[in-house]
Amino acid sequence: MHQSGFHPFKGKVSRHFGDSVPNFEDSPFVLYFQPQPLSPDDAYLSYYDVRLTKEDVDTLRNDWLTDNVIAFWEEYLEREELSQYPSSNIVLLRPSMSFMLMQTPDPMTLKEALPDFKNTTHIFLPINDCHNVEIAEGGSHWSLLLVSVIDRVAFHYDSLTPSNEEEATLATNKISQLLRKPLRLLNLKNTPQQQNSSDCGVYVCIQMQHLLLKRLLTANLSAKISMSMESKNINSSAGRKEMLKVIEYYRKEGERRRSRSSSPFSKKDQSKSPPRVD
Repeated sequence: MHQSGFHPFKGKVSRHFGDSVPNFEDSPFVLYFQPQPLSPDDAYLSYYDVRLTKEDVDTLRNDWLTDNVIAFWEEYLEREELSQYPSSNIVLLRPSMSFMLMQTPDPMTLKEALPDFKNTTHIFLPINDCHNVEIAEGGSHWSLLLVSVIDRVAFHYDSLTPSNEEEATLATNKISQLLRKPLRLLNLKNTPQQQNSSDCGVYVCIQMQHLLLKRLLTANLSAKISMSMESKNINSSAGRKEMLKVIEYYRKEGERRRSRSSSPFSKKDQSKSPPRVD
C-alpha cells in the first residue's frame, strides 16, 4: 500500500554512498522543450504516488530533507528494488503515516489507512521529532526505526544520538499496539553520526537503502543478520548527488513520455503540469 497526500510536517524537518543506484549519466533521454522557471511550490516531478515540488528537490542540495523527498526515496526503493523480490513482506512506511501513527492516541483506529501487516516481516519508519500537528513545518530531526516483526525488535538508527530516543520509544509502543505484539527497542549507539545539522534525512535514506538491499533482501534465510551500521561509511554529499541524479533521470523520462504522447501545440499546457512517471 502506498501512502500519499497527507504530509503533516511538510517542509524542512528533517562519508561513501556505498549502495549503488543505476548510472543515469549516459541516458539518451533529453528535454524536448525549454521549461519555464519554477517557483518553490511548483510541481517538479510526479513519481507514482509522490509529487515533488521544486522546493523539495532544492532541499537535496544542502538543506534538511522534506518528508516528500523521503517519501519519494521510499517509493523509488519499492518500485525499482523491492518489486524484484515478490516473495518479500517488507513495508516502507511513509513519513506522513509514521507521524500520524505516533500522534494518534489509539493506533488501532488507523488500521484501515495503513498497510496490512499480517504477513509483514520488517517495517521501516522514518520518524521525526515534531509533536505539534498544528505546525506545518514542525520538527527538526529525522531518524530511522526498523521493526523486525519476526524477531520482535525495533532497531533505532539516530545520526544525532540520542536526539530522537523519546520519539523512537513512542513509535515502538504505537506499532507494538498495532501489531498486538511486544517489541523490544534497541537504540543503536554505534550508528554513524552526521557532521552537520542538516544531513539527518539523508542519513535516513542511505541507511534505509543499505539495510534493505544489503542486509534484508540478500540475506540467507538461515543466517543471522547483523543490523548494526557501525562499519557503514556514509558520505552524505555523495548521497545527495545520487538522489538528485535519480530524480533528474525520472523527470527527463517523464518529459520524454509526455512529448511522445502530445502534439506540438500542447506545449503550453504541458508546462503547467510536472513530468509524470507511473
